[in-house]
Amino acid sequence: MKTELLMPAGNLEKLKYSLMYGADAVYIGGKVLSLRAQASNFTLEDIKEGVEFAHKLNKKVYITVNVIPRESEKDLIKDYLESLEKIGVDGIIVSSPAILYMARTYTKIHVSISTQASVTNLSAIKFYASLGANRVVLARELSIDEIKYIKENTDTEIEVFIHGGMCSGFSGRCTLSNYMSRRDANGGGCAHSCRWSYDIYEDDKKINTETFKIGSKDLCAISYIKDMIDAGVDSLKVEGRMKSISYVSTIAYTYRTLIDDVYNNSVKDNEYYLNLMGEQVNRSASDGFLSGHISNEQTLYAKESSEATQAFYGIVLDYDKDKRCVLVEVRNFFKVGEKVEILSPGKPIRVSTIEYIINSDGVMVNEATHALEKVTINSNIELNKHDIIRRLK
Repeated sequence: MKTELLMPAGNLEKLKYSLMYGADAVYIGGKVLSLRAQASNFTLEDIKEGVEFAHKLNKKVYITVNVIPRESEKDLIKDYLESLEKIGVDGIIVSSPAILYMARTYTKIHVSISTQASVTNLSAIKFYASLGANRVVLARELSIDEIKYIKENTDTEIEVFIHGGMCSGFSGRCTLSNYMSRRDANGGGCAHSCRWSYDIYEDDKKINTETFKIGSKDLCAISYIKDMIDAGVDSLKVEGRMKSISYVSTIAYTYRTLIDDVYNNSVKDNEYYLNLMGEQVNRSASDGFLSGHISNEQTLYAKESSEATQAFYGIVLDYDKDKRCVLVEVRNFFKVGEKVEILSPGKPIRVSTIEYIINSDGVMVNEATHALEKVTINSNIELNKHDIIRRLK
C-alpha cells in the first residue's frame, strides 16, 4: 500500500484545503480532549462534515484524543469515543494507555499512539500493540537507521513526522511553558517558551552579548522521504494544526509531488521541492535527528526572526473564461506589475503577471491593500476555485 501523507488541519476550511492539495489524510482536534487549545478545533458536527468530505475523496480523518485524562473525564471520554465511531472517523490518536484501553473496550476504532508517548524502541511498540494499538507515531528523536530497523521488525503500522515544529526536549516531556507562563504544554496551551529570546546571567551580571533561543530548528525531511518510503513507513506526518491555509496547501502540494515522484522514479534534487514550498518555511529548518549526527548547528535557533511572510496573496473564488479574469479574496498586499505564482491541486506551478486590479467598488487600482477584500485581476491562465496566488519567490 502506498505511503500515506498525513496533514494537520486546525479547522474545517484547512481540512478541505489539505485534502484538495494532496494529503491522503488529515488529523484534527475536537473541542475536547485535544492538545491544541489555541486551535479553532472541531465540534462533532464539524467532524461529521469533514469526514463526509474526506470520504467522498477516498481519504481519511484521524482525531487527536491525546490529553492525559483525569478520573473525572472517564464518562466524557467514553461518550466521545462512541460518538466518533458513529460518525465514521478513520481513527484516533492517543497518548494515554487509559484512552487506549477505553477505545478497545467500547469501540472498534483504529488507534494510533501519539508522539507524546515518546516511543523510541521495539519493546514500547510491542507493549502498545499488545494493548490493541494499530499504529505508533514514533518519537521525533530517531535517526533514519533506527526508523528502518523498527519498521523491519514489527507488523504494527509506523508513522513518522517529516515536517514542522520540533520540541526542545523529547516530544511531550517539556514543561518549560508551564514554568515560564503557567500555560500547560501537555494540556494544549504551550507558549513556545523555547523560542523566546534569553540572556545569560552569572551572579546577577549579564554575561552574553547577544540574546539566544533554546528552541529547535523546524524539521524538513525532504532528503529522507525516499528512504522512509523504501523502508515501508506507513504514514508521513506534517506538524502544524495552528498553521494557515496557505501553509497546509503548499506543504501538502510539495510532499504530494515528492512522494509521487518517488513512486514514479522521477525524484528531482532537493532544491526543486524547496522551491515548491516557496516562502512557507519562515524559520530555520534542518533534518533534525534523522541523520543521527546532532549538533548545535543542526538543532538550535540562530538570531534570525521567525516572522510570517507575506507571500500568500490570495485565494481564487471564481474565473471568467470569456473575460479571462479572476475573482480573488485578498490575503496580503500585492500590486499591478508583479509576477505571481499560481498553485493548483495536481498541476505544475504556473506564473502570471498582474496587469490590472479592480477593487470591490469596481474601481481600477494599482494595489490590493485590504485583507479579505474581493478584487478582480487578469489571467490568461484558466484557474479554478481554491487555487492559490502567491508571490514569485
